[in-house]
Amino acid sequence: MCSPRAFGMQFWVKMSVHEVYLDPAEAYAPYTLGYPNLQALMEDRYASEISGGLTILRRSLDARGSGARALIRFASSSSIEASKGRGHPFVPQQLGPNAPELHIVGAGPAGIFAALRCLEYGWRPIILERGQAIRERRRDVALLSRVGHLNTDSNYCFGEGGAGTFSDGKLYTRSTKRGDIDSVLRLLIELGAPPEIAYEAHPHIGTNKLPALIQTARQWIEAAGGCFRFGSRVEDLVIDKCGIKALVLQDGQRIPLDYMMLCTGHSARDVYEMLDRCGLSMEPKALAMGVRLEHPQELVNRWRYRLRSETPRHWPVASYSVVEQVGGKGVYSFCMCPGGVMAPCATNPSQVVTNGWSPSRRNNGTANSGWVTEIGLADVPLDKARPAFSLLNFQQSIERRAAEMGGGHQWAPAQRLQDFANLSGSGVKVVDSHSLAACSYRPGITPSALNTLYPVEIQSRLAAGLHQWAKRWPALMTTEAVVAGPESRTSSPIRIPRLDDLLHHPQCANLFPVGEGAGYAGGIMSAILDARRSVDALVQRATKAGSSTQ
Repeated sequence: MCSPRAFGMQFWVKMSVHEVYLDPAEAYAPYTLGYPNLQALMEDRYASEISGGLTILRRSLDARGSGARALIRFASSSSIEASKGRGHPFVPQQLGPNAPELHIVGAGPAGIFAALRCLEYGWRPIILERGQAIRERRRDVALLSRVGHLNTDSNYCFGEGGAGTFSDGKLYTRSTKRGDIDSVLRLLIELGAPPEIAYEAHPHIGTNKLPALIQTARQWIEAAGGCFRFGSRVEDLVIDKCGIKALVLQDGQRIPLDYMMLCTGHSARDVYEMLDRCGLSMEPKALAMGVRLEHPQELVNRWRYRLRSETPRHWPVASYSVVEQVGGKGVYSFCMCPGGVMAPCATNPSQVVTNGWSPSRRNNGTANSGWVTEIGLADVPLDKARPAFSLLNFQQSIERRAAEMGGGHQWAPAQRLQDFANLSGSGVKVVDSHSLAACSYRPGITPSALNTLYPVEIQSRLAAGLHQWAKRWPALMTTEAVVAGPESRTSSPIRIPRLDDLLHHPQCANLFPVGEGAGYAGGIMSAILDARRSVDALVQRATKAGSSTQ
């Protein structure tokens, strides 16, 4: 057993796994002590006391009790525990001229990692993306933030990397049974992600680093024989009794295919319309909607770390995850972005949608999070002609009304949090812009009666949940807190059905609905895992079919 060597440290051994507490500044800013990274610090302090080198298994921040401290779990690099977290290497096969092809619609996380998985099987991925490559997409996003000009095919949601490109890059998922998370993390690191994601309790990459990683993935895919086609929006399908025969692009071009994987994300609403025209079944899916909250990051730090003064230098910024129950329904924080900013994520000029992102260092002065509640069919008007579209119709109506309240040019309606959460309804009065704290949302915010955006039943749940939260954090209702909205695209309002084992659409054996847009994922990592699993199922089925015909 090793002796303590750090701030407030406890050190013990459980089997071959060692655990040690460090001061947060040591654990998250080792460069202040002269170390390039945490691995170097741990090796210097503890490698001599275990055999076979040292592997960090987990870094987490424990904010319970009277002070924050970082828990580091590590083991010998030759131990079973260390080998479990290494994952399998990415080994693409050489693609022959007659390699089987998979047409992938959408170049978001699901589409890109489906393509990478194809390479491991010797399949040729052909990716069709309605938006532009990252370089052109950056210009479109910058124009959107500066002047509110929205390109409907190239924006925060559409383009190379999908919505994940300009996100916080959160990789945490509870979907641990969906696939080999360690192998995905290993592959992300090989593509350029920080090595720390292999052991971080809540790993993230950061908006500033994601574009380069995605471009590297494209280079790998193209070098191996895969193909990307940007500016290629799929508008129709050619279907017969045997399945999909071809895709039809917006310019009328027809592309024959054998297998199609739909990885379009939950904002590609025209895809749902296309499937409906083609007679392919879909189902309504409950989702969550609400608004986005923004506070000074320092205020969040003091609450989470139980501080009476400023956050100590080099401590990581604090985050939160809050869940309340109101009337038997969940009300909760969503996609919390510490040290981040709000972003305009609509895909149509007649709508307004808010979301958030953080750079890798999370060093902006504000923290934002969605504040949402569960919404199901019972909460919205039923579309009797197309029941599957009922929740989507409601979602669109809220986004259109928000655009009207914002006044156009992607300005978002905003309100003081205190007024938004006023259960008596007296907070409906619109305040002038000088009464609102500064907000990170660009293009800008319009002071509005945001608490009238949703129907009374939904608004009441959102407000009641905030008051329950405020009992634990009274400073939640500070005058420095701003609410903007809506936060409406937490997940897909429609599910595209598929068979449980074969993973293809029940009416179309060569159509594989995948990821968030199909209703089977809720973030970057779960979308990646779903895509890899779907490719596995496709290849297994195709291989079996090929063997039976020989």
